Amino acid sequence: MKIEIIKADYLDKNHAKDIAFLMNEYATDPMGGGKPLPEKVKNNLANELSKLPHALTVMSYVNGHPAGLVNCFEAFSTFACQPLINIHDVIVSKKYRGNGLNQKMLKKVEDIAISKGCCKLTLEVLSENIIAKNSYEKFGFSSYELDPKLGSALFWQKIF
Repeated sequence: MKIEIIKADYLDKNHAKDIAFLMNEYATDPMGGGKPLPEKVKNNLANELSKLPHALTVMSYVNGHPAGLVNCFEAFSTFACQPLINIHDVIVSKKYRGNGLNQKMLKKVEDIAISKGCCKLTLEVLSENIIAKNSYEKFGFSSYELDPKLGSALFWQKIF
């Protein structure tokens, strides 16, 4: 099995197609909401990401086939006064799970973050996604808290 881990080029038509394919697979999974992406999203995602200088996607290919991706966005830690990278999406296609792709893609993201002088990687994970939580813990992630007496951070949203 030939595994390739790359930084995606949003303007490359094949990368754009593969990003849409993998994101749609993620969206249809229960951990991604269970619904396919709208055609407008699939057709425009890579192009819209290309307009964001702080966007970054790492992809994995197995024997030339798209197998996984990690979408990230560079942000800034005011406490450390340094950039950070927030991991927004992590996808490994069902048929390629169990091959360590998640760890390999996270390592590539970590290498990029270190090269940019980032102080940390952040991500959110569903509390009942035990497989993902175990994978992230294996890579070195842990829950975020400033003071254990105040509890761990929660990820909230307000949809418009």
